Amino acid sequence: QLVQSGGGLVQAGGSLRLSCVASGRTFERYTMGWFRRAPGKDREFVTSIRWSDMSTDYADSVKGRFTISRDNARNTVYLQMNSLKPTDTAVYYCSALEDNTWRYWGQGTQVTVSS
Repeated sequence: QLVQSGGGLVQAGGSLRLSCVASGRTFERYTMGWFRRAPGKDREFVTSIRWSDMSTDYADSVKGRFTISRDNARNTVYLQMNSLKPTDTAVYYCSALEDNTWRYWGQGTQVTVSS
């Protein structure tokens, strides 16, 4: 129900944009988020955006570099990633929050940042 696109290989300092399109249902009234899992590490929260007021939260590690946005008309959430670092290398997942649980997940997208 959440289909991701974007990602790939980029040099340090570069930019990428990830997209997450909802299908089969609307996520207009859901808080949406992005998570990532680096090799050998647990999945970690990256950012989220609320449907009610578009307020956002960011992990300290990405503040000032990543931006989450959403287009409810297109049922799409974006993650703009700038000034990428090798430590940002991970599989990125979009997710939708329901009943205080990150219940719905995208398929994952590989982001690799070379030094």
